[in-house]
Amino acid sequence: MDIDIELARAVLAAQPFSMLLGAQLTRFEKGTAELIVPVTERLHQQHGTVHGGVLSFAADTAITFAAGTVAGDRVLTAELKINYVRPARGEELVAQATVIHAGSTLVTVRCDILARNGDQEQLVAIAQGTIAAR
Repeated sequence: MDIDIELARAVLAAQPFSMLLGAQLTRFEKGTAELIVPVTERLHQQHGTVHGGVLSFAADTAITFAAGTVAGDRVLTAELKINYVRPARGEELVAQATVIHAGSTLVTVRCDILARNGDQEQLVAIAQGTIAAR
């Protein structure tokens, strides 16, 4: 299967919600994907940290793209679990997803979500998802 980051970026760009958040696919290789979401004040919750829904979006999207590198482009999230480790503060979120197991119809993927501020990164959430290949 060809792994084409430009095609993957076009798929991401076709998702209005992804574009609303300014999401960018920065890595797309067999078994892995990385997504960056710039943090703006509009993504904060009432305590001044990034809303958990934004972290879930980043994890879900990175997980699905990573699964697509081994299962093709007809994939859908079947399950997503996320653990919030600490409040997310920084200039951008980095979601790094890695395929753990790829079966014939289900792909299991882990994702670390980091808050990046300059050259400093801090783990803010850990997610795991099951992706169904259609």
